[in-house]
Amino acid sequence: MRSPENVLNTLSKHSNVSDYKFERLYRLLFNEETFHVAYQRIYAKQGNMTAGTDGKTADQMTLKRIARVIASLKDETYQPKPARRTYIPKKNGKMRPLGIPSFEDKLVQEVVRMILEAVYEGSFEHTSHGFRPNRSCHTALLGIQKSFTGTKWFIEGDIKGFFDNIDHNVLISILSERIADGRFLRLIRKFLNAGYMEKWEYHKTYSGTPQGGIISPILANIYLDKFDKYMKEYAQGFDKGDKRRRTKEICKLNGRIHYLNRRCSEVSDKSSIAAMKAEIQTLHEEAFRTASADPMDEGFRRLKYQRYADDFLIGVIGTKAECEKIKADITAYMRDKLKLELSAEKTLITNAQEPARFLGYEIYTRKDNATKRNSNGIRRRYFNGNIILHMPSEIVRKKLMEYDVVSFKQKNGKETWDSKARTALVGRPEEDILARFNQEIRGFYNYYSIANNASAVGHSFACIMKYSMFKTLAQKLNCSVRTITNRYRKDKDFVIPYKDAKGNQKYRILYNGGFKRRTEAGYATFDILPHTFAVPYPSLVERLREGRCELCGTEGEVLMHQVRNLTTLKGDTEWEKVMLKRRRKTLVVCQHCNEMIHAK
Repeated sequence: MRSPENVLNTLSKHSNVSDYKFERLYRLLFNEETFHVAYQRIYAKQGNMTAGTDGKTADQMTLKRIARVIASLKDETYQPKPARRTYIPKKNGKMRPLGIPSFEDKLVQEVVRMILEAVYEGSFEHTSHGFRPNRSCHTALLGIQKSFTGTKWFIEGDIKGFFDNIDHNVLISILSERIADGRFLRLIRKFLNAGYMEKWEYHKTYSGTPQGGIISPILANIYLDKFDKYMKEYAQGFDKGDKRRRTKEICKLNGRIHYLNRRCSEVSDKSSIAAMKAEIQTLHEEAFRTASADPMDEGFRRLKYQRYADDFLIGVIGTKAECEKIKADITAYMRDKLKLELSAEKTLITNAQEPARFLGYEIYTRKDNATKRNSNGIRRRYFNGNIILHMPSEIVRKKLMEYDVVSFKQKNGKETWDSKARTALVGRPEEDILARFNQEIRGFYNYYSIANNASAVGHSFACIMKYSMFKTLAQKLNCSVRTITNRYRKDKDFVIPYKDAKGNQKYRILYNGGFKRRTEAGYATFDILPHTFAVPYPSLVERLREGRCELCGTEGEVLMHQVRNLTTLKGDTEWEKVMLKRRRKTLVVCQHCNEMIHAK
């Protein structure tokens, strides 16, 4: 049996060969080792302990259970079960539909996802950042900051209900361009048509990708890769000129400066030389205030594009009329080729001096005549035309309101923000309250750390969060904020001591890592590099293969008992004590021990 890692790496070698046809992919689904790797990858997610329409979860996993799935794939009797639809609240108060597939379907989808990633990852455009290895919102935003310099207009893209409106026939047609395996394509079609159950009523799915499905993100990327390639070709046809034409004003100033410099070397009168040097200095200052290149040069055009999932941003150096044509062209392409609708109201054309919204950031072009000397001591306007990533105060306000840590008051006609206690947390231990605030501060900073104003806004956000925590602890202990700060202050840090479950002395420290702006995403890269696959060692399967009960030591037929979270265990029973001691959510048990566990 071939190693899954070798199989995937073999596929990926042909990924960037555009006309290569992948055949006999379906037989890769017969490899038990690949399923073992898939199980190892997905088992730990808490959602796997929520039952689908078949009532099963990741609990009670056995090697026979995996073998039965593979057998049904071999004879093509495998049929994905409808997802169980539920609803979760959105930030705007509305409800978002969520599909919960069965665990077996998740397992098969993970194997299919691994194969599709190996087939397509090397062919995706570098302008695509969503749901890809070593890509993120940060790589998309930093890509905009590095490549959109000098942009005059933004086109903000908004696709109406993208994930629900993917056309199945178009998707299968796109897949068949690279995959010449009818059985593999039929399997994907089965997932697309599986439907969902809501209030015990079955609903067919005529469009869209499987809700909650593991393969949905990569299918979405395969679908929109057509648009990425269209935008690449469109930009190649739109771009023209190597650089902008210089303005008459700057040519006149530079000509006068050049003439005066030459005259200084020709005359000997010191007063005349001094007067000319003074004029040269004045002309230099005027030149720094004058546009050196013609911003309306018809011989120079540029179009830049970046996409994250179904959100995209286009930067244009050109006229607004050209932006209107670009918008019309991409609207027609979406409608005619991809059967998608671009929202006319939300697909906005914005002057680059005004902020455009993308991935929670405000993005605009900086207008600044400030100068900086280069390594040769020559002054240059390095900042004008740069792209600014701005953290909007509106986002900060909403986040603080979401955490319920701030109250707003009007004072002298201005709004003031004041921190307040979080009554909902008062019942928790002091160290857990601090941990909750730390988690929220870090989460906010980690996402907005690449903003140009990250330092200032990060400190303001953390200050309100910090005093809200002080007030929460003061309310819990029925004392003043000053008493709290005096009690837990240690040098420059705020430290809460506590004892863990084993009685060991531990400490929790209020976040003190600062809010320095980050200029890299850590793994940010904007070139298509060879993608190799390293699969996790399937330790779960090794434990099942050993055939030894980890509770009583009996050898024989075993299965995997799994819990959603270790925090739900109290250690009242022997099996709970074993899981807590090992700090594992899984325990290999024999049938007798399994019945004992579930009898409780």
